[in-house]
Amino acid sequence: MDLMKKKWHRYHYKNLTYLFISIVIAILLLQNQSFRDVLVHLGNYGYVGAFIGGILFVSTFTVSIGTVLLIILTSTLHPIEIGIIAGLGAVLGDLTIFQFIRGKGLMEEIKHFFHYFGGERISHLIHTKYFSWTLPVIGALIIASPLPDELGVSLMGISKLKTYQFIILSFVLNSLGIFFIITASSFLK
Repeated sequence: MDLMKKKWHRYHYKNLTYLFISIVIAILLLQNQSFRDVLVHLGNYGYVGAFIGGILFVSTFTVSIGTVLLIILTSTLHPIEIGIIAGLGAVLGDLTIFQFIRGKGLMEEIKHFFHYFGGERISHLIHTKYFSWTLPVIGALIIASPLPDELGVSLMGISKLKTYQFIILSFVLNSLGIFFIITASSFLK
């Protein structure tokens, strides 16, 4: 056992391994019908359900459940209320991803892959004056869209965006995106 601890301590990709394991667990949980029923039942809890729906709305693996939960809430809450409350939940989800990307552990692990795939040329391209401003813009467009936010948050996380700026952008973009999706779903009913 002591040998395993030493190997794990020297292992360079701990955070990526944890990320992979959490994705596998999320996929397995979403295969369980009772777990999905519990999430859909959260729609009966009004603002709390909207907040949780917002948190679920930002992840690749839970975006469909979050969207269904938010659409269920349209029968009891106004779309603007859902947009604001779910936007706050989405900020919490995005901020968790943002801090994970910014954390030294994950960035160090990604650097190994970055250098393996020609990091010098990519780094030079990213730091040019024409390209450096596009990372937050592309990230913002992804966050505002119905697409899951991980890629957009990652692009904003590797840029020099301050945390308070990210929180404001995330809230505005997610609230608008959720509001438009909720409004569009009410027209389709």
